[in-house]
Amino acid sequence: MAAGFAALGDFLDDALELPVTGLDKVERTYRIEGPSALDGVRIERVTTLAARLAAGGSAVDAPALDDEQEIDLYRMCLGSAYDQLLADVSWAAFRHVALTSMMWITADRETAEAYWATGNAPGKAPNRAERRSATRASSAKGAASTTKPRASTSGTRAVSPRSRKAAPAQP
Repeated sequence: MAAGFAALGDFLDDALELPVTGLDKVERTYRIEGPSALDGVRIERVTTLAARLAAGGSAVDAPALDDEQEIDLYRMCLGSAYDQLLADVSWAAFRHVALTSMMWITADRETAEAYWATGNAPGKAPNRAERRSATRASSAKGAASTTKPRASTSGTRAVSPRSRKAAPAQP
């Protein structure tokens, strides 16, 4: 027997366990099993077309998902947890769980964890520099709106003390 490959189940993520607070304010952990191979192929096809549309490309003869197709996509992503989640949680939580599962199915656990934590699709979350810049801009804007500028009472432009020293004296 040749060495090399471990059994697939030894390292493959076959389920997600997601803690979700329900409508009754009780947190439960829902186990999302990996989809069947056929459902996985279908999910991949739908998400590939959606990514192409989002990127500005054109999907070949692929209209947007109607309500029934969207429900089918969520059912494929959530598997046996679908009905229980639908009964237990709000629409926002349900959709977040379904999209997290879809990220896990189509990408990997790390992508799903990033989506779960931020609610942003991969590549859509602001990076650290953008967040800092936005924070600085809002701080500066807030400071500017609350600080009154010095006004000149003579109708001339205000001169700072530093420029008064540097300016030659007027006779």
